[in-house]
Amino acid sequence: MSVQEYLEKHLLPRKIEEAVNAAVRAKAADPVLFISTHMRRAAPAVITQVRARQILDSRGTPAVEVDLHTNKAVHRASAAAASAPEGAAVDATRDAEKRRLLAKAVADAVRVINGKVSEALVGMDPQQQAQIDQAIMDLDKAHHKTDVGANAMLAVSIAACKAGAAEKEVLLYKHIADLVGKSATTLPVPAITVINGGTHAGNSLPIQEIMILPVGAKNFEEAMQMGSETYHHLKDIIWEKYGADSCNIGDDGGFAPNISSITEGLDLVIAAIDRAGYNGRIKLAIDVSATDFCVGKKYDLEFKSAKKSGQNFKTGDDMIEMYSQLCSEYPLVSIEQPFDKDDWEHSKKFTTLELCQVVGDDLLMSDPERIKRAVNEYTCDALTLKANQVGTVTEAIEVVKQAKDAHWSVMVSHRSGDTDDSFIADLAVGAAAGQIKAGAPCRGECLTKYNQLLRIEEELGTEGVYAGENWRTAAS
Repeated sequence: MSVQEYLEKHLLPRKIEEAVNAAVRAKAADPVLFISTHMRRAAPAVITQVRARQILDSRGTPAVEVDLHTNKAVHRASAAAASAPEGAAVDATRDAEKRRLLAKAVADAVRVINGKVSEALVGMDPQQQAQIDQAIMDLDKAHHKTDVGANAMLAVSIAACKAGAAEKEVLLYKHIADLVGKSATTLPVPAITVINGGTHAGNSLPIQEIMILPVGAKNFEEAMQMGSETYHHLKDIIWEKYGADSCNIGDDGGFAPNISSITEGLDLVIAAIDRAGYNGRIKLAIDVSATDFCVGKKYDLEFKSAKKSGQNFKTGDDMIEMYSQLCSEYPLVSIEQPFDKDDWEHSKKFTTLELCQVVGDDLLMSDPERIKRAVNEYTCDALTLKANQVGTVTEAIEVVKQAKDAHWSVMVSHRSGDTDDSFIADLAVGAAAGQIKAGAPCRGECLTKYNQLLRIEEELGTEGVYAGENWRTAAS
C-alpha cells in the first residue's frame, strides 16, 4: 500500500485539515501540540486489554491490582481483599490457613480477569460504566460474588471508571458525580482513627476503633490539621501515662495502649483534644464491631483477656445501657456496628432512642436487601459503604442512592488491610457522602485517601463546601 492509499483509506487528509483549521481558529501557541491533541480526541477510546496481578495490601496479604488498557492509555486500580485474617486474636493455625486460601482466591481471580473478564470488556467504551459493570456482573452470578470475587470485580470496575474520566477529560470525582447525577462540591468530614482495639490491635480494648470527627473545621484542610495535631498530642499523653511501648499502632494506624476500658480510651482522646485546643470543635465516634465478640446472644467485652472477671459478659439491653451512658458523658455522635450482624432487635431498640448516629456495617454489608430491611425496621440510620462488599462502582452508587432515599447518612469507608488506591476519596466527593473513614493520619494506605481529598479541595477552590456541622445531612 502506498502512502497516498494509506492516507485515503483512513481519511487522514480530511482529519488533518480539520485539526489544522481548529488550531488556526484557536490561535494555538503550539500548533503541533494542539493538532496532536485534537487528533487524539477524534479517536474514541476503547478497552483493548485488562491485565491483573497479585500485589500485597497493607497487612502483607494478597490483593488484586488491575491495569485496564485502552487504545490511548493504561489505568490502574487495586482493591483490598474482603476477608483477610485479623489481628492477634486469630489463632496462628487458622491465620495461616486463611492466608493460604486468600492467596489461592487472589490467584484464581487474576486468572479469571486475565481471561474471560478481559475478553468480555475488549472493545467497550470506558465511559459506559454501567454497561462495563453489567458485563462483569454477568460473569459472576453468585450472590456474594464468589466466582470472580467482589474485590477483583471492584478493581476492574475502578480501573474502568478512571479510564472513563480520562476519556471525558475530567477529574475522577467529577466523573463519579456525573454517574450519580449530582454536582460534586461537598468535602466529607473525616472519621479519623486515633485508638485501635478489637481484632485490629493486640491490647485488651474490646471495641475496634475510637475516632475523632473535626466537625468544627472551616474546611477539609483544617479538619486534617486538627485531626493530625490531636493524634500527635494523644501519642504524647499515652507515652506519659503508659510508656513508649504503648505508642505502638493497630491495623488502622490508631494507637494501641494496653487498656481494656472504653471510657479509659475516650478519656485519653478527650485529653488530647483539650491539649490541642479543639474542645467543642471535635466530636467522638466509635466502631464497636460487636459481631467479633458476640457469643450466642450476649457480648463478651473481655473476649481478648486470658483471665475473665465475668463482669463484662453483657446482654443486648446491657449494651444499650452502656452506649446510652457513653452518649450522655462524652461528645459521642456516632456508633458503628453496636451489635451483632444479626441482632436486629437491639439495633432497632438503640436506634429508636436517637442518641447518636447508628452506622450499619456487618448489619448491612452494603447489601441492598439488608439495607431495605434496615430502612423498613429502622435498625440503623447510616450506611458504612465498603465498595468491595458490593463488587462494582455502579452497584456502590446504587447503594448510596438507596441510603439517601431513606434520608440516611453515608460513611464511605476503607477496608482494614487496604491498598494505596485513593478511589474512595473521589467516591466520597462524587457521591456527596458527607463522611469518610480512612484510618489514622499516619499510614501510607490511609494518607493516600486524605491527601487526595486535600487535592480535590484545592481544585474545587471556592466551590468546595466542607460538610462540617452538616456531616449527617450532606448525603440527603
